[in-house]
Amino acid sequence: MLTFDLHDTTAVVTGGSSGIGLATARLFLRAGAAVALCGRDEARLQAAQRQLLEEFPQARLLAHACDVLQREQVEGFARRVEERFGGADVLVNNAGQGRVSTFADTSDEAWTEELRLKFFSLVYPTRAFLPLLQRSGKAAVVCVNSLLALQPEAHMVATSAARAGTQNLIRSMATEFAPLGIRVNSILIGLVESGQWQRRFEAREDKSVGWAQWTAALAARKGIQLGRLGKPEEAAQAIFFLGTPLSSYTTGGHVDVSGGLARHI
Repeated sequence: MLTFDLHDTTAVVTGGSSGIGLATARLFLRAGAAVALCGRDEARLQAAQRQLLEEFPQARLLAHACDVLQREQVEGFARRVEERFGGADVLVNNAGQGRVSTFADTSDEAWTEELRLKFFSLVYPTRAFLPLLQRSGKAAVVCVNSLLALQPEAHMVATSAARAGTQNLIRSMATEFAPLGIRVNSILIGLVESGQWQRRFEAREDKSVGWAQWTAALAARKGIQLGRLGKPEEAAQAIFFLGTPLSSYTTGGHVDVSGGLARHI
């Protein structure tokens, strides 16, 4: 396994209490980085902190309850990170689930909620941590986005539109931040194992079908060429690559983590 020494690095991960965010925190801790993670649910956040400290007893770790859609809370999180670690080098913007809806059944309220979630979960953390990143000398912002940004689905019209807009925003930030010494990239995920998929599995009609068989059938229906859902760790590895000097000459780009679901070139 490739090892990378990040003892002089502080990584900040939003939505870090489970799934891709937690897997990302684990990778940075394994490489020796200090890690600050946030999440809305205090109980889940503390559970994640205990889990990480059991695995990495000497970890430099900060877990802070924070709703990334509340500007004041995000600014408070940034202050805590600066007080604890002195700065930040990597910001991983990771928040938001998909909304299943068509144009016909998406209300004004749902449109507003979806657009606000997808945009401001990037805007508020990036704005709050920008002064710290500017001081870094090796700063990187990595945004977790969806393949829907380039390959929309009619049954997820609001999320697809919002994801496309945020991908445009990410590219614009890369252009604006490059002179500041800050790289900005994204990953585009397809179907990744999550609590959302686990809940759908538990609600399946045929209880004789196990997880592997159920997800393989789902992958076949969706046209995923690798024949399975992705794992949070696989998305985290792409984030790690984009957030470290391993990708030091990459900005304004994206890494596809969709198992062959993408049809564009």
